[in-house]
Amino acid sequence: MAASLGTAVHASVEDVLNFGLDGRDDAEKGWLPQVSNERLKARWIEEKEVFLSTPRRPEWSEKKWPEAVKQQRNGLTMLLEHIGMNHHSHEDVTVGMWRRVQALTLAVEGELITNDGRLLGRLDLLLADVNAEGEVSGWLVADLKTGRPPKGDLKPEVNRQLRMYRDILLANNPNAPTVRTEGWYTQSSGKYAAVGDNVLEDAYAAWQATQPSDVPLDPTPGPDSCGGFCDWKAWCPHWWSWRQESGTLHREDFSDTVVLIHDLDPTTGAAVVEPCEPLDDSGRAIPTGQHVPVRFDGRGLETMQSLLDKGHHGPVFLGSVMMSRKVWRIGSWCDVLPWSPILP
Repeated sequence: MAASLGTAVHASVEDVLNFGLDGRDDAEKGWLPQVSNERLKARWIEEKEVFLSTPRRPEWSEKKWPEAVKQQRNGLTMLLEHIGMNHHSHEDVTVGMWRRVQALTLAVEGELITNDGRLLGRLDLLLADVNAEGEVSGWLVADLKTGRPPKGDLKPEVNRQLRMYRDILLANNPNAPTVRTEGWYTQSSGKYAAVGDNVLEDAYAAWQATQPSDVPLDPTPGPDSCGGFCDWKAWCPHWWSWRQESGTLHREDFSDTVVLIHDLDPTTGAAVVEPCEPLDDSGRAIPTGQHVPVRFDGRGLETMQSLLDKGHHGPVFLGSVMMSRKVWRIGSWCDVLPWSPILP
């Protein structure tokens, strides 16, 4: 849901930036709130359709709409701030003011590709920096962020991401003016500079490491990989072995598990599951003989019932189960997938 909200906000801000103003008088006011609301609503509906057609998803949250409105508004205000007009209410922003914003916008949703085609990125906004004389003095890469703003400096991975945009841009434009880059956090209207050395050498090394080979990558189980979010857990036996060996299997809330389903009431979502343990790194599930009451609800229940209707038998991977209660809860935020590990 957070990703869908972010996409809708991003796209709607870009829509307003690209909005055609031909035939409108420079002094016209009151147009911005109407246009921005129309574009956000269209993108919201578009994202909802994509969201609901995705099999692995939580529930759509319509109550997030006011948050999307707020973040879009802050994004537009930050653009106005770039031309020194952020003290104006959106209702008082004239067509002429917005034409100024558009004139200083060099690229919207611009694709960056190195000349050798190996590295690429997609920047949200490339804006012209203007000095006191009104001359272009540099370029600003502005990346819209709808997540939680940092408490201090940018997180290292975000800083590195934004510097990569900067460095690809400079590599492709050797005569470019000064380029700076910022993360624009629309929750708080905060702007955070990304600074540091060139990252392209490290990026090329990472690119080389991702090239296909006949030798699989070594697993790197541990608290920073298997202990957090990972899209591949349902197919990787190593996280499970690590959990078992570290003594953290079924010991944390919002944890992952492999279980056998013994009973499921399709009406209430009440069920009994038997947690399993790994035999070894092959991913073979060994029943523990323990029985745990659980409750499936929302998308969690729909997906579990769908698996059973299709005749699934055997272990099931449950991701991010709420285990802090006597009855485990498998809700709309959880993965419910057949346990089918890829053998090492």
